[in-house]
Amino acid sequence: MPTRYTDAQLQALMEAIYQRYSYDFRDYTLPSQRRRLNYAIERFRCASLAALQQMVLDDPAAFGELLQILTVPVTQMFRDPAFFLALREHVVPVLKTYPSPTIWVAGCCTGEEALSLAIVLHEEGLLERCRIYATDINPQALATAAAGVYPLHRLEEYGANYRAAGGLERLDAYYTVEHATARFDARMLARINFADHSLATDSVFVETQLICCRNVLIYFNKTLQERALALFHESLCHRGFLGLGSKESVQFTRLAGDFEALPGPEKLYRKRAPSHAASYYAGRQGFARNET
Repeated sequence: MPTRYTDAQLQALMEAIYQRYSYDFRDYTLPSQRRRLNYAIERFRCASLAALQQMVLDDPAAFGELLQILTVPVTQMFRDPAFFLALREHVVPVLKTYPSPTIWVAGCCTGEEALSLAIVLHEEGLLERCRIYATDINPQALATAAAGVYPLHRLEEYGANYRAAGGLERLDAYYTVEHATARFDARMLARINFADHSLATDSVFVETQLICCRNVLIYFNKTLQERALALFHESLCHRGFLGLGSKESVQFTRLAGDFEALPGPEKLYRKRAPSHAASYYAGRQGFARNET
């Protein structure tokens, strides 16, 4: 049974982590935090949340382990294949009109989605002109992403996703088998820049034509969702594209009017003409986290 603790105690832990390590989980949703912390308490065999807090504040290595739990490093290649089909149909033809398209994969985890995008762009004859930035706050996940080596047992699922996503080759054309792992083609990885970036604390770093941030916003509260969406709006060029996860939306946020939905059920949006979003972001660099 998980130990009992209040929301205030949970929030105190997140504040302490921010002050000690500069990782900001203060605006992640409380239910998701509670699930992860209950698991962490059990895994670390702590008697209480206070004991867990003492451990991770005293021991950076223990915090490194907790970070793997708090960031939920779970993803897969060509997840939601219909999304990648929609990218091919609606987004790639527009990207081809730019001399050097720039793409940002925010919250890239261990890199499977960024690699999936690279394969799509390669098959569309566009990869050599593209720059892909894939960012995350988890250094261990970023290291895995940069290596491009994944357990071989996952490749059957990835291959099925790839075929359903309109793949033009066979997925095994893009990797070599090494023991029980699959090492992906260095030509794909060479077009991806993996880097540390926090949607909670960092600012815009590049102008983009496409941003994919899928299955990340569901872990943020409304304040942090709106900060992230404002960052994306600021980063996107005129009429740039934003891709979100299947359970995410710009609706019911302050920036809903700054994006228009593309046809179909996939969560693909296009930036509207200039509006209030840039000033909204500029005025909220240090905005209050308890705003309602």
